[in-house]
Amino acid sequence: MKNTRTFFLVTVICFVFCGLSLSFADPLDPFKGEKGTVKISGGTAHIPVMKEAARTIMTANPNIQITIAGGGSGVGIKQAGEGLVDIGNTGRKPTEAEIKRYNLKLFMWAVDGVALIVNPKNKVRSLSKAQAADIFSGKIDNWNVLGGENRKINIYTRDEASGTREVFWEKAIAKGAIAKSANVVVSNGAMKSAISQDPYAIGYVSVGHIDKTVTPVTFDGVSPTIETVKSGKYTIARGLYSNTKGEPAPLTKKFLNFLYTGEGQKIIATNGFIPVK
Repeated sequence: MKNTRTFFLVTVICFVFCGLSLSFADPLDPFKGEKGTVKISGGTAHIPVMKEAARTIMTANPNIQITIAGGGSGVGIKQAGEGLVDIGNTGRKPTEAEIKRYNLKLFMWAVDGVALIVNPKNKVRSLSKAQAADIFSGKIDNWNVLGGENRKINIYTRDEASGTREVFWEKAIAKGAIAKSANVVVSNGAMKSAISQDPYAIGYVSVGHIDKTVTPVTFDGVSPTIETVKSGKYTIARGLYSNTKGEPAPLTKKFLNFLYTGEGQKIIATNGFIPVK
């Protein structure tokens, strides 16, 4: 009986400590001894997370090189599908046709909101879905109609390859028209910069990109925040995907797996997104 109790105690202790060692394993351990390159392109909302994850991994192992470019979701899908990059990022779920054409494998690692933004000097801080649609179609073209200054509204949008644009177009303005006079910018960063410099501008960015240089607009009575996106109250939201052509190569898979570790999810959260486990 004594021997049985001793064996049981040792087994429990071993189980506990083994469990602890697994739970607290360094998420960078899989990269030890690795050597190679991971090429990434596509959605611009992903870039801050990609850069921080890459920097963390390359600092731990300088023999790994991770390159990151933007271009938008359409570019990410095309370049991954054609084998030009290892990972093609998208701010939307690839269509069934795209998945079939390129044999894509999808990895969704975060949820993101897309927020309407104005210049901090603008007094208009709240819009309805109908008002947003009328602004972007050009039907409402002066801020005074909305309680602002008697100034022409300057519309800023993204190109059609942008996943951010697609989500905004579908969920904010119900696939309505976007005025041909709208200014087209190439990234979330460029959008934020443009709005911050134009007192009469309106545009949209990933919630994770909002800072004090721009002012987020309440949409249908709900402010665009991490909390409202997470709860589902804020409806202009999308998944952030990393896509590969078929099964990812071993080093690419390790990079993607890192995004789901505690360290990776911390990076995602600190960049303003909601991690997906």
